[in-house]
Amino acid sequence: MEHLILRQWKDADLEPFAAMNTDPEVMFHFPAPLSRAESEASMKKFRDAIDERGWGLWAVEIDGKFAGYTGLSIPRFTAHFTPCTEVGWRFHREFWGRGLAYRAACEALAYGFNTLKLPEIVSFTAGTNIRSQRLMARLGFTHDAEEDFDHPALPEGHVLRRHVLYRKQRNHKT
Repeated sequence: MEHLILRQWKDADLEPFAAMNTDPEVMFHFPAPLSRAESEASMKKFRDAIDERGWGLWAVEIDGKFAGYTGLSIPRFTAHFTPCTEVGWRFHREFWGRGLAYRAACEALAYGFNTLKLPEIVSFTAGTNIRSQRLMARLGFTHDAEEDFDHPALPEGHVLRRHVLYRKQRNHKT
């Protein structure tokens, strides 16, 4: 089994992170690929959040190689389910289909429920992102279509505006 670590970001992560964020398949369910400068700003934001709170969106390392990220964050927009804590992920394509996002997300969820004692963690994605929805279901999240929402950061009529919301409550098995 591959060795998986969730860790603080390193300067050396910038190049593979920026490359991942320009991959059209990785970014298919996002409004646009990120420029190198946008990736650098995101990485700094992720790193700063971990420094400030002790948790956030961690870099995921597989067998010593940067694979992507997963972790917990607080959405910066207002919706019917905010404020909340969400779990999210993004991985290089070469790491897809191997259960690694599942393993990494399980670690992030365990931290959220067991260390932070969060009563609930949410996850959401564009309605078109079936792969992430399958992962949410596999992680034990539940979906109620009545809670789906239009993402406020995307304009009316945008193909990705409609988002699905999944919820997971803390239990003794997490």
